[in-house]
Order: sequence, then C-alpha cells, then structure tokens
Amino acid sequence: MKKLILILIVGVFAMADFKTISTSDVEQIVKDGKIAIIDIRRDDEYKRYGVIKGSHKLTFFDSRGAYDPDAWMAKFTKIVKTKRQPFVLVCAHANRTKVVGKFLSDIGYTKVSELDGGINYGWIDKGKKTIK
Repeated sequence: MKKLILILIVGVFAMADFKTISTSDVEQIVKDGKIAIIDIRRDDEYKRYGVIKGSHKLTFFDSRGAYDPDAWMAKFTKIVKTKRQPFVLVCAHANRTKVVGKFLSDIGYTKVSELDGGINYGWIDKGKKTIK
C-alpha cells in the first residue's frame, strides 16, 4: 500500500508542470512571441490545416505511429534550450501532445503545456487562423 501511495504522489508531482492551456492563452503567447510553440504533427497535416503563426514544425510520430526520440530531441533542444524553458505542444486533437508531454516531463522538463483540443478543436474550430 505504501508503494502505491508513493507512486501516486510521485506521478502527480512529475506531471505537475504539464498543463493544458486555452486558445486565448495560446493567442497571447503568439502575440508576445516569447514562448516556443512546437507543432508535433506530420507534414501532411501541416499542409492540410496549416500551423499557428510562429510555430516550429517538429514531427514526432510518423504516419504509422513510429518515432525516433533521440533524433527528435536533437532538434527539440535547439528550440527549447533548458528544461525550465516554457513551451507549448500542439497536435491535431491533443492526444499526441499528452504522450510527448509526459515523455518530456518524465525526463525533467518542467514547463510543458499543450493547446486544449489541439489545432483542430482548440484553434481552427474556434475561428482562429493558421498559415501554410
């Protein structure tokens, strides 16, 4: 029982800095231009739906769900320089961002955010513009 409680407590603290933020929060981030927005979708998705202005295109999963975390991290760390630097993850519906956000939180990143609903439900469906 003690182990279970400890695991639950550690899990809550590990994810404490992984949060879901609103469309209006991301709008302010875009306006300020001080926090990196990392779009982890695939190239075909960028072409079809566009991206939020100022986003970094950094595909994590391929069309079959495969990924190379070492190659991805090599690119990611050129954008997010420290584990305390805030950034926002974006995908289509905020499913992949939860997986990638947990991965990043588990390896020590402390200011991980995701767009609520992803670009489709949290941005485009709210009437916000994308660029291609």
